[in-house]
Order: sequence, then structure tokens, then C-alpha cells
Amino acid sequence: MSQTPPESGAGRPTRDQIVRHLRRANEVGAQAARAGRHPFGAILVAPDHETVLLEQGNIDTVNHAESTLARRAAAAYDPAYLWGCTLYTSVEPCCMCAGTAYWAHVGRVVYGMSEQDLRAETGAHEQNPTLNVPARHVFEHGQKAVDLIGPVAEVAPEIAALQRAFWSALRAPACGRA
Repeated sequence: MSQTPPESGAGRPTRDQIVRHLRRANEVGAQAARAGRHPFGAILVAPDHETVLLEQGNIDTVNHAESTLARRAAAAYDPAYLWGCTLYTSVEPCCMCAGTAYWAHVGRVVYGMSEQDLRAETGAHEQNPTLNVPARHVFEHGQKAVDLIGPVAEVAPEIAALQRAFWSALRAPACGRA
């Protein structure tokens, strides 16, 4: 069954909407970092491209912001409605998160910074063992045509700055800690 994201009604988000929602997703990631979790954030936006339905920060290494948000969305909304929604995420979804968005029936995913660029910022950090499996690869191997937009150059530097600050702070020696 081949499906494409709906183009009727609101169509695709504008560039301004994309940038604004990615900045919000990055702020959700910053909130997660302030709470002691990894700095990844995601939001789900309604088909009108304005209404934010859900926000989710990273929880832990198996409950990423995107996969948790997609599971919450699948529990709360009808699949036909979700097909018109957009999941915005600060960093390109890993293969687990892309797969969860796919199975939740989210029709569009927008990310600010690529997974490859994240790895360049974090290095081989033991708390962030990235997988070199682009979201595009996951979606291209499905039967539904999820609309994938990213990376977005206007916000990638802001997202990279948050990632860089967080991961370099983890590498810093723990002075005076027991």
C-alpha cells in the first residue's frame, strides 16, 4: 500500500513554520538537558502547521524524544489524522525513532541537524553511540511515503551549539565529585 502525505488543505509547512518549530524542538531538548537527560527534543504539529499537539524531551537511551512522542501520538490520535501531522525533531531521528514514527503513521518528519553532524559534534561518546543509518534509508524501505525534510541549514548551527555544549560538559573532568 503506497501512501503519500496529504497535499490537500494546508499542504507542506512554510520555511518560517519549519524554522520556528525546529527552534521549539531544540528548546525542548535544552529543557531535557537541564533535567539531566540528553539534549534531544521533538514536537508534533497538527495538519494546520501551527498547533503544537505534543512535546517530548529525551528520557533515556531507549526512550528517545521522537520514539516516545510517536508512541504517545499513536495512543492519542487516529492514524488518518496523524498522517497529516508533522513530527519536528532537533536531530535526525535514529533508525529506532524513524521506525516508530513510521509505525505510528506520522506523515511528515522534519529535522534540523543530521545524525552524521551529531556524530561530528559528540565523537564516539559512550553515552551516544550513534548508528550510521539515515532516517531517509528507513523511510525509503517502507511501504508508506513519509515526507522527510532536513537538515535545515537555518537552525543546524543552533542545534549543534546545544549538542556541543552538552557533550563537551560530559567529557570535562568531574572536579570534586565523589
